[in-house]
Amino acid sequence: MARLWLCLWLCLQLPDHILAQTNSSTDIHCQTRREHTGVYWYRWSPERQQFEFLLFSNSLGKSTYGINVSPEKFSVRGSSSQSYSLHIGRLHASDAGMYYCSVSQSSELVLGSSTRLGVVDVLPVPSTSRPAPLTRRPSRCKPKSKTTGGKGACSPLVWVPLAAGTLILLLSVVPTALRFYRLRRRLWRRIHRQ
Repeated sequence: MARLWLCLWLCLQLPDHILAQTNSSTDIHCQTRREHTGVYWYRWSPERQQFEFLLFSNSLGKSTYGINVSPEKFSVRGSSSQSYSLHIGRLHASDAGMYYCSVSQSSELVLGSSTRLGVVDVLPVPSTSRPAPLTRRPSRCKPKSKTTGGKGACSPLVWVPLAAGTLILLLSVVPTALRFYRLRRRLWRRIHRQ
């Protein structure tokens, strides 16, 4: 738990999820809480079940790329010592996956919160249908203003008889329960005498 808190405290990624169209581009933002020498960017490949090192960008704007990673496709924009944006151009289906920014902390790499990138040929059209009406929740009893003359669900003319009826029902249960208890004792005595 402390490690997760450390990850979220050191580097925050936005957005959590991106759905982009093929051949378009997108940006993933990474905000660090303290100044660092730079940020590492990784992609989790679900097919290969491993992290792929994309690039390291230092606070001076210099980048070091991973094996088979194109500088035309991946670049870091607007880098400062605390804010980095990974720009991904010419998106293809193979670019889909989880992207992580990472900083070095006490000789350990601490991953950011992650961004899921999905790449589709055609973006879904937003639904134009109206959402189903919400069911009305029962409202709490609110006192009516004095101008209504004290009528309504909160009026003493309503709740006093209800409370009195409830009290009478509860009081009538007590003698009935005592009668059944005595009857059960008598029956138990008769059975055990024989």
